[in-house]
Amino acid sequence: MASLRFTTAGESHGPALVSVLEGMPAGVPVLAADIDTQLARRQQGYGRGRRMQIETDRIEFLSGVRAGETLGSPVAMLIRNTDWRNWHEIMDPAPREGDAEGPRKRHVTRVRPGHADLTGLLKYDRQDARDILERASARETTARVAAGALCRVLLREVGVAIGSHLVHLGGIDARRPYDMPADLNAAADASPLRTLDAEAEVQMIARIDAAKKEGNTLGGICEVVVTGLPVGLGSHVSWDRRLDGRLGQAMLSIPAVKGVEIGLGFETARRTGAEVHDEIEAAPGRTRAGHVRRASNRAGGTEGGMTTGEDLVIRVAMKPISTLMRPLGTVDVATGQAAQAVAERSDVTAVPAMGVIAEAMAAFVLADALLEKVGGDSLAEVQRNLEAYLARLDERVER
Repeated sequence: MASLRFTTAGESHGPALVSVLEGMPAGVPVLAADIDTQLARRQQGYGRGRRMQIETDRIEFLSGVRAGETLGSPVAMLIRNTDWRNWHEIMDPAPREGDAEGPRKRHVTRVRPGHADLTGLLKYDRQDARDILERASARETTARVAAGALCRVLLREVGVAIGSHLVHLGGIDARRPYDMPADLNAAADASPLRTLDAEAEVQMIARIDAAKKEGNTLGGICEVVVTGLPVGLGSHVSWDRRLDGRLGQAMLSIPAVKGVEIGLGFETARRTGAEVHDEIEAAPGRTRAGHVRRASNRAGGTEGGMTTGEDLVIRVAMKPISTLMRPLGTVDVATGQAAQAVAERSDVTAVPAMGVIAEAMAAFVLADALLEKVGGDSLAEVQRNLEAYLARLDERVER
């Protein structure tokens, strides 16, 4: 059974989003600012749409936090939607006069290819695809980032850091530096595209500008890097406990994400075993890795469904956003006739923000795996249990 669980609720243009995280130990120091900082990072990135200018996301703690510390009870967070004031008539939960006479304003029957519109409309037997797209919207990931920010704080308290950067956008690759910055997010966030390659950034911005003029959208790839993980999170004993599988599911749940790689990923299928597997050598003093090191990190920090103590490296691929300002052809479900898909307000690309969301999902999975391994109802107990585990790794070497 998972140690941590989070759920979200809310529609893109509804009154608010809600994030509820269960299983967080007591005593984790957290302020609303810790969460708001991550929400602000999610809203950045060249190529974003006007919605990012409308919303200034802030959380309100509803439960689970008192005097700047978690209580061990479910943490509930509210994130109000500023744009609700413009959508109240359209999204009002209560029946309104005129509902029986026809659809409300901004109803959607010209469903968008690549989105949840048509499949969701058929599955849930709705007449207006707005009933689907409001929840399927990537706006929901705001609540995920809030939950992930709490998990990030827990991980920080045991020496684990999470960052990300953009490595590909719209057909243009960014060079990955040989030596990563000590503070990856500080370096990446200084770029409007969250990339570490200034030359590629110039080309990417030009590509985004061209796509915007065409009414088109672009996808790309972000890399998440996690440092400080102890060896042995996850397990080989059952399919659903393997950490790489849990990370893959979490990443693929992000809207528009279509691919995940850990380490070399798909490239391993093109190489020989000698070119793929990481040789192991003694490294006294590297307690968190079991006093060894991998001569390379092609595996990306996992072996056999468990962390190795090396950096965890995950690449996450996002398809181009489904809403095009020059819409693709579709069918109007109200008439059955050919039509152009509806053009909702949208970004040209959201890949830089996707990296922040991927960080949040990684934080959740890794915090859950940490608690599964060492347990504890309070932060102090988690830290003591982790120290005992690391001490045992030291004892093995001494003996």
